[in-house]
Amino acid sequence: MVPENEKEDIRLGSPLHRRSFLGSSIAAAVAALSLGDAMTADAATNTGLRAGAGRAAISIPVSLLPLDGFTTVHDDLYVRILLLENGSRRVALAVLDLTSISAEAIAAMRTTIAKASGVATADIVVTVTHTFSAPHVRATSTSPAAAQYVQQITKAAATATAAAVKGLRSARVGFGTGTCDVNVNRDVRTADGWWIGTGETGSSGKSVGVTRLDDLDGDPIAVLINYSVQSSVMMESVMAGGDLPITADLAGAAVQHVEKQYDGAAVGFFLVGSCGDQSPAFRSKRYTIDKDRKWAQVDAQDAGWLLLTVQGERLGTEAVRVSETIRTSGGGSDSAVRPSPTPSRSARWSRGTRRGRRRRTTSLRTARPTYRSGSSRSATACSWGWSRNCPPTALAIKKHSPFPHTAVLSMLEGGSKNMAEAQSYARITYEAMDSPYAQGSAETVAAKIGAMLHSLRA
Repeated sequence: MVPENEKEDIRLGSPLHRRSFLGSSIAAAVAALSLGDAMTADAATNTGLRAGAGRAAISIPVSLLPLDGFTTVHDDLYVRILLLENGSRRVALAVLDLTSISAEAIAAMRTTIAKASGVATADIVVTVTHTFSAPHVRATSTSPAAAQYVQQITKAAATATAAAVKGLRSARVGFGTGTCDVNVNRDVRTADGWWIGTGETGSSGKSVGVTRLDDLDGDPIAVLINYSVQSSVMMESVMAGGDLPITADLAGAAVQHVEKQYDGAAVGFFLVGSCGDQSPAFRSKRYTIDKDRKWAQVDAQDAGWLLLTVQGERLGTEAVRVSETIRTSGGGSDSAVRPSPTPSRSARWSRGTRRGRRRRTTSLRTARPTYRSGSSRSATACSWGWSRNCPPTALAIKKHSPFPHTAVLSMLEGGSKNMAEAQSYARITYEAMDSPYAQGSAETVAAKIGAMLHSLRA
């Protein structure tokens, strides 16, 4: 029971080992911080951490429209680049306001960023905010329009990277958490079985993780927001005039609020969390369930923009509030970076559940080294991101993490399909039907990651 308007053309990016970004960069930087007293500028300088951030809009000429069904641009899609440098190594994170991105486009992005920044391609990670109101990034061989679209994306990446390089400076980092209720579990029981709607009693992670990078004067360089929600407020909502608009949606609205609060001096980054079954609380084109548990869809059309503005503002406001409570630090003498294992994925096939096909089960093995802090008081950011995991999995990882702060991410490297928890398979939810993984994979991965996190503290 998968209607056409819910099918998602998500493509795998490059191999999983490239997801070591948060081990070798953000995690290393965040893990290097002491959550105690702030350091002096001289002490922070001695740690060698430098950071720079830049952003650039993806230009979509009118001549390219309609593109993938979209007929107009409501607000710009952006490429945002974060550069981190510690001694001789520099790494980069690229966050794009897109639903997904093809492996070919990721490769083009890496080449562009590497040339503009000097970062090795293996140390560049590309991720998306997972807005559903953006054209899919297809292979350039698909059509001239697809090729031009990729060209515009890489052009924006070059501009954003140049700004990040220009802004590189000594930095301090801190982490904080808050709570925001703009997401909801989308699994509901209907007369036809479990389907998509507003599952008020379902599991939903409300935690907002915020990482803030400052220069030595205390001025913000970047604010990173980690929250579990799909940016689908305006998904497939057709305006009264017949247009299907492009928009950065909820993630874009939240980040723009943050950037506005800091007068554009700081670049905001939205890192989508465990979003597999997490919808915005209010969608323009929404599912409704009647007293007989029959479902239907209603489109608010142009009125949907108010829903987007209010929810984006609410999430952005909480991110700013948390950001303002953070005391950034440069680390200390016990924050030396040293190698430790990071997870990589190997897949095998087993019998599927109710779809009558074979599914992949995921196991983890030790791959090339990543880096961590030696500080016993450190925080960490953990990345698990090739698929759209669900809140129970993310909560299990956080529960068993020995670190004060753990962030779980989805949609790195272009994204993949859902990795649903066991209950979803029992209910035959959309997430389970959309998953290429066998039942139990999510629980296996969560347990393995928990063990790996504990090994990092050994």
